Amino acid sequence: MPTSRILLWSGLAAAAGGAVLCALGWYGISGERFAERQLPYLASCTVPGAALLVAGAVLVGAAALLPVRPPRPRSPTPEEPPPPSSDGPLLRVPGGTLAHRPDCPLVAGRAEAVEVGDAELAPCPVCEPWTP
Repeated sequence: MPTSRILLWSGLAAAAGGAVLCALGWYGISGERFAERQLPYLASCTVPGAALLVAGAVLVGAAALLPVRPPRPRSPTPEEPPPPSSDGPLLRVPGGTLAHRPDCPLVAGRAEAVEVGDAELAPCPVCEPWTP
């Protein structure tokens, strides 16, 4: 969420809370005849309400002054190599005893995998290149 939006909503919430406190303070003061009995309403509602109104105005003003940044463009993803295909010669790992299809997860993408050629190897239990 952009910072300007956070400032805007928090400023509006502070200003609304301040307005409610000022209204409660005014209502409490309006019912009292003597100044001594009006002071608690001033101290607990009206002064904090006025402070919240000022703080809300400052936050809303700060939100208005902040530049709104456009969303960052997504970084381009590198091209993924095409998925391995089972159309091709069987592969093996040097020193290995199993023959694999080219799309077998055990040899796909491994640079050291070489073609089987004339070697007598057992079929891979994962990709099952042929049925024995």
